[in-house]
Amino acid sequence: MLSSTSTPAQQNETPAINLSDEEWRQRLNPEAYEILRRHATEHAFTGKYWDIKSDDGVFQCAGCNAPLFEMKTKFRSASGWPSFYSPIAGAVVERRELSYLGTRTEVSCKQCGGHLGHVFSDGPGPTFQRYCINSGALDFSDDASQDGGALSLSSSNANTST
Repeated sequence: MLSSTSTPAQQNETPAINLSDEEWRQRLNPEAYEILRRHATEHAFTGKYWDIKSDDGVFQCAGCNAPLFEMKTKFRSASGWPSFYSPIAGAVVERRELSYLGTRTEVSCKQCGGHLGHVFSDGPGPTFQRYCINSGALDFSDDASQDGGALSLSSSNANTST
């Protein structure tokens, strides 16, 4: 199934990019839409970035291109999803949620509010956090000139079905 730490004020902020459901459907491919807008989770070990290898780069939100995680914070967690020990400062919002799995902390893009994944306290130092993020919620760029933050979707995210 496709199924910086926030302050309490950040948890209630309205995202800077606020599109209708129909606008999101038109902008995103079906997988990104299900993950980012409907909180779906991809199957473990199936996403394009769970085992990516690169010396440098930035993972961006697939919904709005906001920079979220630096490659240097990615680690191999054996969970089957891309895992990071820290987001880019101010890039994400964390919300505690109750589910059939118990209490956990959801991670969303601060700029567009898109669901990214969850954070757990079983990661490596220096933060001991594991940001477990869906590949379908991310784009990756190893181009250091990326400015990020603009709502311009790459062709890999645009919904090409009509």
